Amino acid sequence: MFHSRLHSLSCFLISLLLSAGLSMLANPATAQDKRQNAPGEFDFYVLSLSWSPSFCEENAERGGRSQIQCSGRPFAFVVHGLWPQYENGFPEYCQRPAPRLNRNIVSSMLDLMPAPGLIFNEWDKHGTCSGLSERNYFEAIRKARAVVKIPADFLDLSQAKTLAPADIEEAFVKANPGLSSAAISVTCNRTRLSEVRICMSKDLQFRACEELDRRACRRDQVTMPPIRGG
Repeated sequence: MFHSRLHSLSCFLISLLLSAGLSMLANPATAQDKRQNAPGEFDFYVLSLSWSPSFCEENAERGGRSQIQCSGRPFAFVVHGLWPQYENGFPEYCQRPAPRLNRNIVSSMLDLMPAPGLIFNEWDKHGTCSGLSERNYFEAIRKARAVVKIPADFLDLSQAKTLAPADIEEAFVKANPGLSSAAISVTCNRTRLSEVRICMSKDLQFRACEELDRRACRRDQVTMPPIRGG
């Protein structure tokens, strides 16, 4: 009798643990942070700077439709977004539906984020998690971008450049006093540089972020396609 009850209890506990595990897998947001999707409740920002020539080459290879940032004015690093982050994971789509974004704000951001669709998406997915109004969120993006100095070698790249992701990080660290390698990571798509991501506190100061490095590019070298247009 005792062994039978013990066996039943063991089966019950195993079933309970499996249910809990499956629940966490079905809702990973709950596992990563209890504040999930509460506007304004996050630990730091990631400023994501996309290497526009890589995006444009990949878009052309996919046969995608012509993009504003890939014709006319030559773009180098453009702002992909300013993303609220937890120490583990990140919130997204914190208001559904998102407050309507004023088109004047969209127009005012095209020098940094040269695609209206990107601006609308970043507001819906990330801006609503900042706890800021539409205007204040995009002002924060502009301020964050102004904090970061782009290394001189990347400002007018007329020929393709191949280098290690660590070299790109080092160039940014040298160009930005107070920025450490613990606060920056490089991402890649196939063989090309995709983005440089920089961690910032809520008051837009550089800060370390261990989790960001786990998503970094692991290739020995990446290519930076040249800037075209103009």
